[in-house]
Amino acid sequence: MNKVVIIGGGVAGLSAGIFAQKNGFESIILEKHHTVGGECTGWDRQGYHIDGCIHWLVGTKEGTPLRQLWDAVGALDGVEIYHPESFMAVEMEGETVHFYRDLDRMKSSWLEIAPEDRDAIEELCEDIRKLHHFTMPAGKPMDLMNLLEKMKFLLSMKDVGRLMQKYDKISIGDLADKFKNPVLRGTIASFMPEGDYSATSLLFPLGTFTGGQSSIPVGGSRALSLRMEERYLSLGGKIETSCEVVDVEIQGKTVREVTCQKGKSFQADHYIAACDAHVVYEKLLKGNYPDREFIKRFDDPQTYPLASNIYVGVGYEGRMEDIPRTLKFSVDALPIRQNRKETEHLQMTHYAYEPDFAPEGHTVITFAINQFQPEMDEWKELMKDQEAYQREKDRIGELVIQAMEVRFPYMAGKMALLDVATPQTYQRYCNAYQGAFMGFWPTLSGKSMTHTGRIKGLDNMMLSGQWLQPPGGLPIAVITGKDTIMRLCKKVGQEWSRA
Repeated sequence: MNKVVIIGGGVAGLSAGIFAQKNGFESIILEKHHTVGGECTGWDRQGYHIDGCIHWLVGTKEGTPLRQLWDAVGALDGVEIYHPESFMAVEMEGETVHFYRDLDRMKSSWLEIAPEDRDAIEELCEDIRKLHHFTMPAGKPMDLMNLLEKMKFLLSMKDVGRLMQKYDKISIGDLADKFKNPVLRGTIASFMPEGDYSATSLLFPLGTFTGGQSSIPVGGSRALSLRMEERYLSLGGKIETSCEVVDVEIQGKTVREVTCQKGKSFQADHYIAACDAHVVYEKLLKGNYPDREFIKRFDDPQTYPLASNIYVGVGYEGRMEDIPRTLKFSVDALPIRQNRKETEHLQMTHYAYEPDFAPEGHTVITFAINQFQPEMDEWKELMKDQEAYQREKDRIGELVIQAMEVRFPYMAGKMALLDVATPQTYQRYCNAYQGAFMGFWPTLSGKSMTHTGRIKGLDNMMLSGQWLQPPGGLPIAVITGKDTIMRLCKKVGQEWSRA
């Protein structure tokens, strides 16, 4: 029986492990943290549960290929799905703009605010509607398709391709400028952080959301990861937690063994690095097996920026059912830096629909504050002084609570700071390069990448995970985990089985 060592127990590693077991391999997952899930996780503080990942999940619609894949790995099988009324609500100049799940309702509500923008509103909504029939492919990867399969796949993607060509050529700011009304213009511009980000960053999330393809699994991120762990273990897989791989022994083109921080070594026929790409190439492989596509991106953070944030958890003594689940509101220039600028908006998400996340009658709230290269560097430097680092986290948490009390005066005195995560938190627990929770964000000047995970110069080690198809995310993680085992099956001359 072929043995497989999987480095990293996030969604990609768990997916790879599950399909390795299903296809007759003997596998073990080595995870740095004391629990699996990687960045798809949550944690408990002061009687509350802070969900650290899923704000919406693509692939929740029954019958779609991606939903079938999520079910196959145990992530959504039999799980209740929560369908929020809106993707996000944005307060702007006294108005509230809703990105409703019901696209007709969204269109009519926007027309009430900006009748002068009828043409632009109808064009955008019609393009979003065109994505309702699009389902994210989750079958065979392109590099394993024969010519006929590739032709069929490309034909199935032709309508999406037209939209990609249209929206990939303009930025979020360019799209916003098509609207005359300052409220709509400001709302659309705020959908992504300030920068040269492609307008597809708005179109595709709204297409999957309004098309019923993305919602929220009840129980959140940690529960999803633990369900995948349970499925993997039930298939006979093994997991070693608190087992960070720090060394790879290579002879010729063959990886012979990997060694963990505590000295324990593991040998296998095949190795899958389902972890941060920068860690793999620079730390584990010591820069000896460079990949030009990754080098180009890591060396150019302007063209290929990384996504990171400050993540604030707050406990509220009260309920919030009458407030949109995700709300972005204006604040008076908070001294919290984002790309060297002060914060002018806060985006909060509450979990009133998850009563188990808080004590009875209470609600947990999270805030995501984008961070860019300058701030990532500052956090890295600040981390050297633990007391100063903690003071800065506390300062930011208190500023967020104060801003909430201004926006919601009736909440004053009823909120408690639970936790503040920073880019360094992601790096500490997940080995995430620069604290990135996703891959490279799509900019107009950046080039898209679809990587096979093959490492030039090594015959028995492959890369897997969201870094193979930036900007990544959980769907890419679960798909690439499966794809890696499909490639492995072909390599050893074994028929692939999804059962």
